[in-house]
Amino acid sequence: MPSLDQIADELNRRAGDHPIGALQELRGHRPGVDLFRINGKTMATDWACHWGGRKELQFNIGFEGSYLRYGVAFSFGESREYKASELVEILRPKVARFNNFITHNPKLLSGMDMWAYVSSEDDHPSVPLGRIPARLIAEHNFIFMGKYEPIRSLRYERVLDQFDDLLPLYRYVEKNGKNGAESQALEKNFAFRTGCRTKKKSAIVRRSRDQIQRDLRHNELQKTLYRRLARKFGKDNVGTEISGKNGTSIDLVVQRNGVYWFYEIKTADSARACIREALGQILEYAFWPGAQEAARLVVAGECELDDDAKAYLRCLRKRFSLPIDFERIDR
Repeated sequence: MPSLDQIADELNRRAGDHPIGALQELRGHRPGVDLFRINGKTMATDWACHWGGRKELQFNIGFEGSYLRYGVAFSFGESREYKASELVEILRPKVARFNNFITHNPKLLSGMDMWAYVSSEDDHPSVPLGRIPARLIAEHNFIFMGKYEPIRSLRYERVLDQFDDLLPLYRYVEKNGKNGAESQALEKNFAFRTGCRTKKKSAIVRRSRDQIQRDLRHNELQKTLYRRLARKFGKDNVGTEISGKNGTSIDLVVQRNGVYWFYEIKTADSARACIREALGQILEYAFWPGAQEAARLVVAGECELDDDAKAYLRCLRKRFSLPIDFERIDR
């Protein structure tokens, strides 16, 4: 059975393929810093929180018998850096933001458990899944919300996918309730960076069920395509959510021999619909005055490319000299 150090090391290694891999960048640190710091102050033999997570809503892993727990937690325990009383005051407003987010986003809790270690009772009472009661915000307590995986058959991608899903909650809690988006100006020019980042969605804005499903499907397709292209061309040559001209965001970009390939992902049920929806966007990304030109433009989707769609793309390439292609994402 792997040790917690080994599990944390493997999660660090795989995190670059996930939005959670940019956590330290989100916290204001340089990109590329590990999610968990092996042998650091935020890691013990049976538990760990993300590097720098002691006074934050922390991404937490730990052993519970033959299972690994993974999720988010608030820890009010004393450490060498903080007294328990200090952590209570630091974390109290963050618990309030946690409760507000959970109230408006109850579906985030699907499939999770919630419990607390209460120091005065030396027990792990189960807590109703939802808002954290005020009585639990006390010195030396520990509150956890998350899921469990058998250690012997641990699925690391499932752990990281869960961390990805919890990122909007983390942003909201740690960014003073400002829907998790960093307050920075939109990029006005093309800015390539590596890594997989899914689209940031407001945590509070109400959207239709269909729109939510499309967004989730888009993010899954984006992750799948990123992983495939990163294996083919190397992680240093592939990035997602790349800033383009005038605040646009390109779904995925591949860098090859000094030129770029732009990918626009669509969730429509036919190649015709995908191409129709993507074409205006992807042409703007590459050809708007002052934009970064692309050597190849790719519309990507789950559907098969039928004969009519193939003929249409051939026509665009021949008559208008557009470097346009379609690529199927097979999940």
